[in-house]
Amino acid sequence: MAHAHLDDVKCYLLDLQERLCASLAGEDGKDFREDAWQRPEGGGGRSRVIEDGQLFEKGGVNFSHVFGARLPPSSTQARPELAGRSFHALGVSWVLHPKNPHVPTSHGNVRFLIAEKTGEAPVWWFGGGFDLTPYYPVLEDVVHWHRVARDACAPFGDEVYPRYKAWCDDYFYLKHRDETRGVGGLFFDDLNAGSFAECFAFQRAVGDAFLEAYLPIVRRRRDTPFGERERNFQLYRRGRYVEFNLVWDRGTLFGLQSGGRTESILMSLPPLARWEYDWHPEPGSLEEALYRDYLRPRDWLGEPHEENEA
Repeated sequence: MAHAHLDDVKCYLLDLQERLCASLAGEDGKDFREDAWQRPEGGGGRSRVIEDGQLFEKGGVNFSHVFGARLPPSSTQARPELAGRSFHALGVSWVLHPKNPHVPTSHGNVRFLIAEKTGEAPVWWFGGGFDLTPYYPVLEDVVHWHRVARDACAPFGDEVYPRYKAWCDDYFYLKHRDETRGVGGLFFDDLNAGSFAECFAFQRAVGDAFLEAYLPIVRRRRDTPFGERERNFQLYRRGRYVEFNLVWDRGTLFGLQSGGRTESILMSLPPLARWEYDWHPEPGSLEEALYRDYLRPRDWLGEPHEENEA
């Protein structure tokens, strides 16, 4: 039973990687290059990366399926009942760093883990989501992003979007900066309530919704003019992206501790970033508007918004 489920999830994830790469390469005009790899301890994957494209300065869409006799410490510390179990972990993860500062960076992933022990029932769960990190946000884009997220969740219950939207706000929060990484989206983990079929259907709904959420924003903003000021601010804000991934992201920790492929795990980092000591945005600027109006949890679909927000 467990391995039949594993095969179903793997087929979906491989197909999702294909569809994401085809659509994103079509937008950029440049193909992803593929790097297949094997993990000595068990498993492997295929990493697909685009660099120096017309649209994307760097992007990656990675599939991995790793397995082993024991889960890494980052998993068993939080879930001691998993100690001593063998595991399979599968997922597709994608990160897109556009050239134009007016096009947001975006990240998403969908994943599945199953842990087994002789004589005991398997333990499994799904996780994933997608989130948006704009540098010069436009309100209509953020509202569109959250509407697609809400609609993807709607068939599974009215409470699902608010719950996973709030979880995303909480997860992608830089505690040491007291700010969110971006404007959020969806985040879920340890999903195994109900049947396997129901949970798998939700994972597919989230994975399948990403392009509908992201590509309209890309198409509206990709030709917006920008100069050195906007580029420098983009690089400064990318530094926050690096800080989150290296300090707080549990997926990065799991990958590194489980003996995953470092090049693929750190694919999510931007090609260029910068740090500046004690920088503050100019009062009344678009950069200040990002900090004031967007880098905090908000009810993007319920509360009234000012039309003149940046």
